[in-house]
Amino acid sequence: MTELKSLLLQQSKALGLSISDKHAEQLMAYLSLLVKWNKAYNLTAIRDPNEMVSRHLIDSLSVLPYLKGERLIDVGSGPGLPGIPLAICLPELQVTTLDSNGKKTRFQQQVKMELGLSNLDVIHSRVEKLDAPAFDMVISRAFASLRDMLIWTGHLATEQGVFLAMKGQFPEGELSEIPNTFMLRESHRLGLPDNDAERHLLILGRA
Repeated sequence: MTELKSLLLQQSKALGLSISDKHAEQLMAYLSLLVKWNKAYNLTAIRDPNEMVSRHLIDSLSVLPYLKGERLIDVGSGPGLPGIPLAICLPELQVTTLDSNGKKTRFQQQVKMELGLSNLDVIHSRVEKLDAPAFDMVISRAFASLRDMLIWTGHLATEQGVFLAMKGQFPEGELSEIPNTFMLRESHRLGLPDNDAERHLLILGRA
């Protein structure tokens, strides 16, 4: 785990992020649980812990500079990505993770309990059925097309709330299909170290 922690700190520094030792330890504890549970429950297709650091932890943390607000919901969270790494590194942010897969939310509950993440709520539900107070930010990573994301999660954001979509290549085609009640506010290319794949963050809001 020492090597993995060094890799995490080195890659986060390359992104211009400053991760405290305490948060790095918690991220390693999360990674360790993910590796352990993945053997039995197939939570992620990525098996190599080194790859998990780059493609799960660092990928999730790359959006940290763009978060503004007090309450965030991670929709289609899977094993808690990006929600759990964000909850670890921003203890003042209230994070809710949502997934319809019971195995994945059970894993997240275990992480919450073992890491003592009091700012994390885990919900097992389908997004269209969720009735919750509105959030400042709705984030998703490889969850759906932009159009579907906005239609399915529109009710979850406050009037001024934003929708953060983590994508691979810049989704020109998807953008042309979003409902005209929404607009693109910002887009950022996320230059991830040790990852040749293109990554973009699109921030959308109500028009």
